[in-house]
Amino acid sequence: MNILDVEDDSFHVTREGYFRLIDSEWEIVGRMSVLTGKPAISGMLESINRDQQHAAINKFLHGELAVERQKIALLLQRGSHQSMGGPTHMRRPETLKIDISKYKGTDEDPRLRWFVELEDAVRVRHIEGDEMQVTFALSNLTGRAKTWALRLKLHDPNVFVSLEILKSRLKETFEPPRAEYRARSALLRLKQGKRDVHAYAQHLRYLASSVRDNPVDEHTIFNVFIYGLVYGLVKTYMFREDFHTLERAIAYVEQEDFSLIQSQANSSKLSSDEATGNRRSGINGPLLHREQELSLSESQANGKMPPLSEDRALCS
Repeated sequence: MNILDVEDDSFHVTREGYFRLIDSEWEIVGRMSVLTGKPAISGMLESINRDQQHAAINKFLHGELAVERQKIALLLQRGSHQSMGGPTHMRRPETLKIDISKYKGTDEDPRLRWFVELEDAVRVRHIEGDEMQVTFALSNLTGRAKTWALRLKLHDPNVFVSLEILKSRLKETFEPPRAEYRARSALLRLKQGKRDVHAYAQHLRYLASSVRDNPVDEHTIFNVFIYGLVYGLVKTYMFREDFHTLERAIAYVEQEDFSLIQSQANSSKLSSDEATGNRRSGINGPLLHREQELSLSESQANGKMPPLSEDRALCS
């Protein structure tokens, strides 16, 4: 059963819409959709003409044939001693179909992080071939980034011949002006401020990774991290120790900050318990004084006076 024949409200590519494709080609398109997903195939079919559709299908078919030839050659190399032990089953590489976030092309959109997600997804999905990789990347664009890419493909269907070219064009179009200069300036004057230590370290790593052409050396980043910390016991101790790497220093500061927060929480709880005990003593004090007065009255009524203290004896 062809996966494209299953009804799906979000998928608008039907057999009737592409009646020029013969049945065998339509089956190949179904296998392509299993690998890259229906949205990617839909975008590819809608953005190229009839001849390019036939060429893409033939290219995918040749790739499948090449894989099968490799399997046959491997079986022949194993020799007859494997055939005596029973049929050999070839395991296909496991494919992990992970989803990635959509890239919108806005200033606050983390482009470098999206590139990392894209490369990981291409690798674990075993998407091979420049055209298939570009199609998968375009299917994960949205907003102004997708509009920009589709307009370029309408003007020139071969504008993105490889994934690296697509990434380069995205960087040229959606990277803010002088982005590396801004990231470097923000990194060198970074302070912890009101952030916790974890958020401060993460922002430091993000700014450092944003400077690609002329990266800041680790020693400078280490000094920025130390001097940007909020003044306290942890920062004072950092100047007494010798940390060889930035990550070791960050790990130590995070551990000490966690211990300090825990000790402050325990101290606050102890103070709260003491205050509660004092309030309870204040409530029971008048009751105890009242009981002493009643005991004194009963003693006077019975003619038995309690012994006077030294101060009261002197006063009398």
